[in-house]
Amino acid sequence: MADLFGSPAPAGRDAPQPNRPLADRLRPQSLADVIGQQQVLGPEAPLGVMLASGSLSSLIFWGPPGVGKTTIARLLAQETDLHFVQISAIFTGVPELRKVFEAAKIRRQNGQGTLLFVDEIHRFNKAQQDGFLPHMEDGTILLVGATTENPSFELNAAVLSRSQVLVLERLSLADLERLTQRAEKELGRALPLSGVARDALHEMADGDGRALLNLIEQVAAWKVEAPLGREALSARLMRRAAKFDKSGDEHYNLISALHKSIRGSDPDAALYWLARMLEGGEDPRFLARRLTMMSTEDIGMADPQANTVCLNAWQTYERLGSPEGELALANAAVYLALAPKSNAVYVGIKAARRLAKTTGSAPPPKHILNAPTKLMSEQGYGDGYAYDHDAEDGFSGQNYFPDGVKRPVLYQPVERGFERELKRRTDYFANLRLKRNT
Repeated sequence: MADLFGSPAPAGRDAPQPNRPLADRLRPQSLADVIGQQQVLGPEAPLGVMLASGSLSSLIFWGPPGVGKTTIARLLAQETDLHFVQISAIFTGVPELRKVFEAAKIRRQNGQGTLLFVDEIHRFNKAQQDGFLPHMEDGTILLVGATTENPSFELNAAVLSRSQVLVLERLSLADLERLTQRAEKELGRALPLSGVARDALHEMADGDGRALLNLIEQVAAWKVEAPLGREALSARLMRRAAKFDKSGDEHYNLISALHKSIRGSDPDAALYWLARMLEGGEDPRFLARRLTMMSTEDIGMADPQANTVCLNAWQTYERLGSPEGELALANAAVYLALAPKSNAVYVGIKAARRLAKTTGSAPPPKHILNAPTKLMSEQGYGDGYAYDHDAEDGFSGQNYFPDGVKRPVLYQPVERGFERELKRRTDYFANLRLKRNT
């Protein structure tokens, strides 16, 4: 079944088949019929330019379900006079692949090219993906792969280097409305829904054209005396579960959205993305761990209390469990969003580690080494050490870096929150150190 659907088939092309699924009856007959995806199909977009120039390269379609990957691949084959072959990585093994390649070779010898569409291509292992390469290089096949996972992580570099990755997007509400109108034209009647309920139907589809058509088929079959409102529709239909994969792209996309909302001091957005992940079934312990990490990376010494708030929230969740303990995580997310921000320590430790790698095994200066034995004393350990408590202002200003290592500035506090006070202190000691050493 295709992923995206367009205008009904031209009259007379097929005999009416009322029992065919609506999705099949609305299958587009040309790329111009496809709803959405103008960022890849438009005249100046990648596919538009390729078709206009008559030069189509191997492609990887990356996008969520129900946005047109299969449909566009089929229509590309149609518009370039290539034989269309579709396989799924879930059900295809090495023996089946060999048969596909052999058939493509014979077809090529007879002057017919092959567009091989591989659904869920990321399911193939490295060896299987490598098997495509010689057939792509000698022109036996033009590969069009479809994946819902990030190709950068799931596909071989060799396959990616020979393909162009095109990102297909979720259908917008306007796209879904156009699809609904086409469905109504095909059905010969309007859906028995109020305007608000119609909007709710589109929201239920969650950007998936195929899911919308399945919902429309259900609604069209109802016998009602008056248009249904939003509540009546919700009572009859289950809302489609929001897309969330606890180990895939959506997992990392949503935690990134939560992290950046907190870094951007937006408590409302932070609560929204936290809720999205909880509703999607994310482990609250993972969220507690990530919130604690955010407190050290993005807030740090601007508000040292932030780390304690996160650890307490984590412990509260462990004691209360769900759903009550999730409120503690929400409290922590709001606290972090509104806390002053500083990554000065984060930047400082990264710089320190880079410096540590370059200085190798350089020892500490001898004056700050203890000398518990006579031999060590004879070697100069501890000679010249100035006990800071005995110095003026409790500060000796001695050097604590290895001899020969120029003193760096690794920690640079910002003028925000508690770190404003720490900046005052670091500036004070820097001036005092300069005074002592001159």
